[in-house]
Amino acid sequence: MNNAVATNWQSFKNELLLHTDKHLQFKYAEDKLVDPSYHITEIKQAPIISVDCGGKLNTWTEVIVQLWEPASKSAENPMKVSKALSIIRVVEEAMSINPMATVKIEFGNPGFDTRQMYPNNLSVDGNSLIVDLIPDKTQCKAIERGGSCGTASAENEACCAPAKTALKPKVEMKNLAAASACCEPGGGCC
Repeated sequence: MNNAVATNWQSFKNELLLHTDKHLQFKYAEDKLVDPSYHITEIKQAPIISVDCGGKLNTWTEVIVQLWEPASKSAENPMKVSKALSIIRVVEEAMSINPMATVKIEFGNPGFDTRQMYPNNLSVDGNSLIVDLIPDKTQCKAIERGGSCGTASAENEACCAPAKTALKPKVEMKNLAAASACCEPGGGCC
């Protein structure tokens, strides 16, 4: 989760409510919009519980809005924001959604691998509200806290660096076959 760009569910909904008469478009890459025939197929709420490499317990909730682009492109214009809000109402009648949950949009098509992205910027362009999506990034929460991930040694080894291994003692090898032509009881070969 990249908190620098995360939008919470309540803020996302409030922005939609300001533009109910606009067409809702999603920009997933430079000059690439989700096809206008898309559907919002489901809205998921996922509580995340994790322990980072520094041993700290982290919890947050994500709301994932899944978009589906059908194979047959049948719409000239994307759904209106008001239609998206009606889908949200149906979902919120069925389950309680955490208003502070981080919003992600899940999308993919044959030319773009399915992934979850953050709504970065919502802007009006003519009759459209365009949601600019940006990818999530991996991170080391321990380093972001200014700490260490718990793998640092007494010599202040860098966070997440491979652990130094102790040298193994060398073992002397004996050629038992050369000492005797065959193994005999008490001969020490086995």
